[in-house]
Formats: sequence, structure tokens, C-alpha cells
Amino acid sequence: MVKVLFVCTGNICRSPTAEGVFRDRVRQAGLESRIGTDSAGTHSYHVGEAPDPRSQRAAKARGVDLSDLRARKVTAAAFADFDYILAMDGGHLAQLRRMAPTDSRATVALVLDYAPGAPTREVPDPYYGEGLHFTEVLDLCEAGAAGLLEVIRRGRL
Repeated sequence: MVKVLFVCTGNICRSPTAEGVFRDRVRQAGLESRIGTDSAGTHSYHVGEAPDPRSQRAAKARGVDLSDLRARKVTAAAFADFDYILAMDGGHLAQLRRMAPTDSRATVALVLDYAPGAPTREVPDPYYGEGLHFTEVLDLCEAGAAGLLEVIRRGRL
């Protein structure tokens, strides 16, 4: 099984959205038995909490259910457990690379490295402000999910 972990700061907005979108793509492709998904945060601010209600509403509007997800913090074990560990922004990526043991088997990258046509390389944090960026986060996660699924299909399945 190919296992993918999506990582943001608190694991309540961006990374659960990315996980939910990718999980939905995997389900639509009939590959649930061959690709596993998860998400985590670099910080433990929200451990045990459900995704932000605004993330859930935006995802639900596109048919993606995030309600079963719960925030957790990424651990060093992730580098042995996952094939792909995908960060939402450069800060997360740098932190993950610092955490990675030298014998890590995981590919550590930005989620948007798998969306070459995306207008940005980083998924913006929609948490603060009026919540106008939750739709943008979904758009970017969908682009990353499509590219990642194609890469996995070509190289790992």
C-alpha cells in the first residue's frame, strides 16, 4: 500500500482538506485498498479536534466529507510509515526536513509540487480573516491531488 500524509500547522484547515480531497479521488478511482491517506500538524494546538467548520462546509459543498477526521501532531515515526509526506507551505516543508531521519524512506515535498500548473507553490492558510480562502484551498488541493494520484499510478501501483 502507498501511504500519503498531508501536513499543515494545526491539522484543522489545509491538511485535512488535502486529505479529504485526495481520499475522495482515491475512492473514485477504486484504489482505497492500494492507497492510504492521513493528515497531521506540525504543532499540537488542536489535537483531537475536528477540522475547522469553515473547511468542512467548503469541502461539503464539493461533495467531500471531512467530519471523521481529527487533528493530530506529526511524529518522527511518520518518516518510516509514509511514502509521501506533503507540506502545505515552505515553513512546514522546512520543519519536516529538519525532523526527517537520515534513513527516511518518505518523499518529503510540497503538495503543489504535484500541480505544476498551479498559480502558487504554497497553499495559503485560510484560518485568519474572513475565511475567504477556503475555496482557494480546495482548488489548490484538488490540483495537487490530481497530479499526485497520477504520479502514484505511474510509479508505485
